[in-house]
Amino acid sequence: MTSAACSDGSRTTTAPDHRAAPSAPTAAAAQQRATREFKELERAHDARLGVYAVDTRTGREVAYRDGERFAFASTVKAFQAGAVLRQRKLSGLKKEITYDRSDLVANSPITEKHVDDGMTLGELCDAAVRYSDNAAANLLFEELGGPKALQSFLRENTGDDTSRMERIEPALSDWEPDSARDTSTPRALAGNLRAFVLGDVLGMPERARLAGWLRKNTTGDETIRAGVPKDWEVGDKTGTAATFGGRNDIAVVWRPDAAPLVMAVLSNATDRDAEPDDKLIAKAAAVVSDAMATP
Repeated sequence: MTSAACSDGSRTTTAPDHRAAPSAPTAAAAQQRATREFKELERAHDARLGVYAVDTRTGREVAYRDGERFAFASTVKAFQAGAVLRQRKLSGLKKEITYDRSDLVANSPITEKHVDDGMTLGELCDAAVRYSDNAAANLLFEELGGPKALQSFLRENTGDDTSRMERIEPALSDWEPDSARDTSTPRALAGNLRAFVLGDVLGMPERARLAGWLRKNTTGDETIRAGVPKDWEVGDKTGTAATFGGRNDIAVVWRPDAAPLVMAVLSNATDRDAEPDDKLIAKAAAVVSDAMATP
């Protein structure tokens, strides 16, 4: 198993309003139980897990290796779309983008159909977020000024001073142990998603558009969605690394009669040629939902 750069990173917090939040001993016990279950999942799946989740009303957290680096892979596409919405607003999404076959890369299911007629900026965002289209992501990088420009945008607008963005698709998904290139932490990714979808980085119309793309994502049915109760509505962006079976999902989870959760579950295997493991992500999400449900 890949060695941890630090301890398991487990921690829990409760909100100052103790009428709304669980007692500290109860929350701590739930976190300790979750930590044991995450460790067992790592053993059973021969993998490393990174988890961070927060109740956006009480501030209660479930965290495990939340400060360790993982390849962010295609989860970055949610932030590309968020940055475009911030910079261009809804009206700017009508901008026409042209490209040719030389711009196509592996896993470009939407853009490959529109080489002759091009796509709007909004259509590229939709393709990148909902279908994880790689050529669309590269065209969005070009629109934003490249990976480093997006990194700077996040520094300035979401406070993310952790994520390292250097390459475009498909190279950004080629992860090596101990490399910081194109990596982030569960805590940082969850913070970015919360800022875009539930915070004030975007105006209300732009937040609604991004949330709509995430809710209609086509690639996440077997990951966080599969691990939480059926009546919880998930808006997510998945990611898959090209090496070490890297598999990720980041999500805003809307619960009936409760404030949303923001969740990031990242993983990699110990074997370079391992396959991505959706069941591991789903099981980790189930641990989070159980821990958050503890009174």
